[in-house]
Amino acid sequence: MQSSTRIRVAAVAALLGLVAVFAGPGSAQAESAEPDATTVGDVTGFLADGPVYHLEAGTAEARVSFVSAETFRIELAPDGTFADPTGDDIVLPQGAPPHTRWKERSDRYELSTGSITLRAYKSPLRFELRRADGSLVWSEAKGLSWDGKRTTQTLARGADEQFYGAGMQNGRGNTSHRGQTVEVGVDYNWDDGGHPNSVPFYLSSAGYGVFRNTYAPNTYAFTDPVTTSAQEQRFDAYYFAGDGAKDVIGQYTKLTGKPFLPPVYGMEIGDADCYLHNANRGERRTLDALKVADGYVEHDMPNGWMLVNDGYGCGYEDLAETSKGLRDRGMQLGLWTEDGIDKIADQVKAGQRVAKLDVAWVGSGYKFALDGCKDAYKGIEDNSDARGFTYAPESWSGAQRCGVQWSGDQYGTWDYIRWQIPTYAGATMSGLAYTTGDVDGIFGGSAKTYTRDLQWKMFLGTTMTMDGWAASDKQPYRYGEPYTTINRDYLKLKESLLPYQYSYAHEATKTGVGMVRPLVLEYPDDPKAATDAAKYEFMSGEDFLVAPVYQDSTRRDGIYLPKGTWIDYWSGRTYEGPTTVDHYSAPLDTLPLFVKAGASVPMWPGIRSYQDRTSDSPLAWDIYPQGRSSFTLYEDDGVTRRHRDGKYATQRADVDAPIRGAGDITVNIGESKGDFTGKQRRRPYEFSVHTGSAPRAVKLNGTLPRLGSAAAYRTAKQGWWYDQDDRGGVVKIKTAPLSTDRKFSLKLEGTSAVGGRKASTTAVVSAPDAQEVGAGVEGTVAVDVTAGSADVTNAAVTLDVPEGWQVTPAKTVDRIPAGTTRRVELAVTPTKDAVAGEARITAVARYRASGELRTTVQRFAAGVMPQPPTADAWASDLVWLKSTNGYGPAERDRSNGESGATDGHTLTLAGKTYEKGIGSHADSDIEVYLGGRCTTFTADAGIDDEINGYGEVAFSVEADGKVLWTSPKVTGASATVPVEVDVAGARHVHLKVTDTNGSKTGDHGDWAAARFSCS
Repeated sequence: MQSSTRIRVAAVAALLGLVAVFAGPGSAQAESAEPDATTVGDVTGFLADGPVYHLEAGTAEARVSFVSAETFRIELAPDGTFADPTGDDIVLPQGAPPHTRWKERSDRYELSTGSITLRAYKSPLRFELRRADGSLVWSEAKGLSWDGKRTTQTLARGADEQFYGAGMQNGRGNTSHRGQTVEVGVDYNWDDGGHPNSVPFYLSSAGYGVFRNTYAPNTYAFTDPVTTSAQEQRFDAYYFAGDGAKDVIGQYTKLTGKPFLPPVYGMEIGDADCYLHNANRGERRTLDALKVADGYVEHDMPNGWMLVNDGYGCGYEDLAETSKGLRDRGMQLGLWTEDGIDKIADQVKAGQRVAKLDVAWVGSGYKFALDGCKDAYKGIEDNSDARGFTYAPESWSGAQRCGVQWSGDQYGTWDYIRWQIPTYAGATMSGLAYTTGDVDGIFGGSAKTYTRDLQWKMFLGTTMTMDGWAASDKQPYRYGEPYTTINRDYLKLKESLLPYQYSYAHEATKTGVGMVRPLVLEYPDDPKAATDAAKYEFMSGEDFLVAPVYQDSTRRDGIYLPKGTWIDYWSGRTYEGPTTVDHYSAPLDTLPLFVKAGASVPMWPGIRSYQDRTSDSPLAWDIYPQGRSSFTLYEDDGVTRRHRDGKYATQRADVDAPIRGAGDITVNIGESKGDFTGKQRRRPYEFSVHTGSAPRAVKLNGTLPRLGSAAAYRTAKQGWWYDQDDRGGVVKIKTAPLSTDRKFSLKLEGTSAVGGRKASTTAVVSAPDAQEVGAGVEGTVAVDVTAGSADVTNAAVTLDVPEGWQVTPAKTVDRIPAGTTRRVELAVTPTKDAVAGEARITAVARYRASGELRTTVQRFAAGVMPQPPTADAWASDLVWLKSTNGYGPAERDRSNGESGATDGHTLTLAGKTYEKGIGSHADSDIEVYLGGRCTTFTADAGIDDEINGYGEVAFSVEADGKVLWTSPKVTGASATVPVEVDVAGARHVHLKVTDTNGSKTGDHGDWAAARFSCS
């Protein structure tokens, strides 16, 4: 019987007895009947002591301490005795407290700084926070209360108040928690709905945040009223009043610590596996990790570091030699700390630069976990000149100072991709600047889910891929083409974006705000940003909007773009927000990615590793001009801690462009301020300025030469070229090496803002859904060209097809009236050996509109169909166009097994064994192509005997969007169901197995003897 229980978690939990011991201070109390809750009573005493104020209420005492003009702490001791279990673990020294004043009124005390006033009502004691102008921030609906298990604060909820935070909340967090209850505490649930890496902090759209200073589990119910409780006999919370969410996050991380700055290699992808006596891969040695490292180099793929002992019971040997071998390949050594960190000094001296703290490091509580993070981080820094760099799956407030929060052992499925999107973006709202998950999980997975998952995770600050727990290794080069090329392209895209991402990493050390952001953080006044309309997308910095594909589809619906102009990164098409984009064309190699107009993105072009940079390497700026905008580049040596002593530099780019339409563009690059070892004193610059209209001239200390072709541009030392065919029109500029200590100005005369001189006249190219071509057979591909606000003339439409395919020459449409669409059909012949499945085609339309030559491009997917059967055929012998499965892969001529493609057993139904058939697990969908050549489908359907009576499913056969047959409910004890379905004329047939009772335990559905009768 299959089980989704995590082997790793179960093993460690059993070892440590975590279920019994974890919940934190006071958690080991025996279950017993608890008395009714007590609410604090009337104020019976008041004492002012500078910035600290005491309020007695019978035997209970409250204490208010001001930390800054907008930050203060409220404590309540029901028995009058204060305690602080966290000590100085989490809250850092804050310097001198602010000047405060107090005033007594008939019904309350008012405790004030220059920015806020905390009202303490007397009868009963109840708190309320107001700003200096008298506006309400929050108000207790009743006084603090406690029972035998917890202390609770009850706040009135505003009519439109939204709530965020509570750390890593799987499947949510980037949209509002309003109306929901979230748990804050360890649960080892790394699936949707779990809450690893919890943080007892939340923030409100009303402009405040609350941090419960405790190690105890918390529960936050954002209902009306809001009730927030911690499982302890004390109340201790810090409050932050800010101008907005970013300000509140900044105050919270000033209190508990700003995020650390990773080394540059830590922002490259990492790789993890066990190499010593790994039972999953046979006998290996630690030095075998170098063979895997060679694979990255040979496939021209970035990789920053490798964990070489990532597996339970996995040790290491030859550590120094392994470390040197990795460094020779441009990588750093990492180790998993399953056995503690007693040896970290020697390990670091041997070359360790990454420490992964798994669940064993949570131990008996969050203090243990937090101490482990801090100690491992310090162990790296105490024994090398490197920066501390750790990964942890269960952490607490303060861990942002020392580690990446990793979401644990997960599966490679579409659903995991879906719910991870809001998870990581939402965690930023709790000051967690680096959150991530393994690419395609550590269990299961497929070539397609790996590629889709890797794409969007390149826009996280940190990520890693892990092997050894799935049926096959998961390096990005393992799946062959087209996956290897696509994965390489995205790994290199991240590499080129490191200057942008690293600048945001530095910003996080100042502001507490991470690069990966929910839309609501950047667009707090947008009513849709807090809703499900924006749930499955995020901002990567302020300039990139990422909308991952989380279904087995080449289309993405429901992409919400907030106010502003947005540019499709791949095509250059502009959108005016707010708008929702449906039917976005997303072939496998295309991540839906949009750039905000006004962006100036610093890049390192053409590198595999940050170590490929030399003193002569260019700095590139990718500019989307609109109005006035700027970006400040941050640079340091990337690996040491000297930046903490001021050894770094900043360089600002300012762009002045038209708001829209025609005009000049000025790009001012300021002098590089500051110094560090390895700083470039001179460097060439490259610029890609997305104008959509060719400039009249480009000037830099005189007029730069205009170059006549892409080839001329590639070989020139200096000059510019307008590439009409690149994403709607891009001005590409090269400079000779320039001093970084001197500013310079680049001027593009007679051009336009992003989108072109007349953006509304741009034509749109699209393609109908579900187009198919046959391997080795001439077919037709249709393209639609829609004119903008002006007529399109002389539109030449061509197709860029995979290598070896044949396509007819360009077709020209003389005129397309404004606002109308013309369909163009072109003949395409794939190669005879074209692999069945998806192929990417790019449609190109070159045309004239409003007197300008323009080019519009659009990627789309066409399905390559295999040769249909010409005689009777077993379903297990056909090409499967789609094969989704509820557990591991569907099996050919075997029952459903574990993670591997061939680890199932003999197909057996009701005591009868079958040589042929399909072994699947609900929910499953197997798609085959018949091309209208077959008449009948037959099979014996049932739940495999090996399940011993478990399971409950339904079988169905669908063809070309219609359900042809559905079985009754089938259980493990049911008789075999004979299947005979008329499929005459059907082109695409789906064989589906669906769970029927909400529990997928044992849902092994067999299509035994599955056969098509064909002619």
